[in-house]
Amino acid sequence: MKLQRNGRSKALAIGAVALVSSLSLAACGSDNENTSTASGGSSGSAAAGSAINCGKSGSLIAAGSTAQGTAIDVWKTNFSAACSGTTINYQGVGSGAGIQQFTQGKVQFAGSDSALKPAEVDASKAVCTGGQGIDLPMAGGLISLVYNVDNVDNLVLDGPTAAKIFDSQITKWNDPAIAALNPGAKLPDADIQSFHRSDDSGTTDNLTKYFAAAGNGAWAYPSSKTWAAKGGQSANGSAGVAAQVKQVKNSISYVELAYAQTNSLKSAAINTGASKPVEATAANAANTFAKAKIAGTGSDLALKLDYATKDEGSYPLVLVTYEIVCDKGNKADTLETLKSFLTYTASDAGQKAAGEKGYVPLPKELTDKVNAVIPTLA
Repeated sequence: MKLQRNGRSKALAIGAVALVSSLSLAACGSDNENTSTASGGSSGSAAAGSAINCGKSGSLIAAGSTAQGTAIDVWKTNFSAACSGTTINYQGVGSGAGIQQFTQGKVQFAGSDSALKPAEVDASKAVCTGGQGIDLPMAGGLISLVYNVDNVDNLVLDGPTAAKIFDSQITKWNDPAIAALNPGAKLPDADIQSFHRSDDSGTTDNLTKYFAAAGNGAWAYPSSKTWAAKGGQSANGSAGVAAQVKQVKNSISYVELAYAQTNSLKSAAINTGASKPVEATAANAANTFAKAKIAGTGSDLALKLDYATKDEGSYPLVLVTYEIVCDKGNKADTLETLKSFLTYTASDAGQKAAGEKGYVPLPKELTDKVNAVIPTLA
């Protein structure tokens, strides 16, 4: 099933980008300790300017992806402003830890930048009585290849070259492969210091899926949340690797766009085979999301993203954060609150609110499908 890139979705993408690119992005917080609580305020309209159907007051506990941390913060703020007596606690512990907490029955939903794997779906059946965990796409974003090299402001990389850099096959900034992609650039005769995530990360999973799809065989490892390549140094969370790149000369790493912009880090453009390198912008990421395909079955809306796209203006390094819930077997005392909150986050107002914080609002065709599933949760 394909999300067709018709005039309506294209207009959505362009409109979303105009909104996102004009704003300064807020910091996403620590990947280890991104913990906050939204508590009840007075009843009424949400700060996003759209009425929220609060339903029954309740408390939700959730954990997972730090990539969606800022989106969750604004969603909680708006939701609690409308819904007196409701509390939402989300801990940014990383996608892998979030899924683990979900399959252990510790949270009502988990955020993950990668869809559930078959073994994780099987594990979820122990806590989703009569059902299983499903993936609901909610927050769109892109992964920036961020670097800190003096006098190099418009770095261009491609899949094979980036894969070799992160696998320590290319170790100098003036390597011929990098120079060929950057004619005229003053590349230093300096060692490359690459940084990767030390924690299990959906961002790592999406990066390595890109390497597998667009690396022309340069990446010898399976895509995974766990880093497997040789060399480099590690840091915890996107905040950790962003801090390292900001501090260390001649370094490179990968973070979500919000981290790149809030830390004033330079992002490489990607040579995809299109007529010109594709910049790491929300507009270009929206073009890729507009052509995503549904890979899940039934109520599961996991996406298949084209990491090897060569379409003009389509940035290939994208990610989507899923809210993982039970299709059946959700806790009765929190089900109504869960459905109400997710209905808001998937709404036009919720997606717009996230767009104002640096995310890429998902195509309307996709959020319509999400909003069709939410009422069926049981």
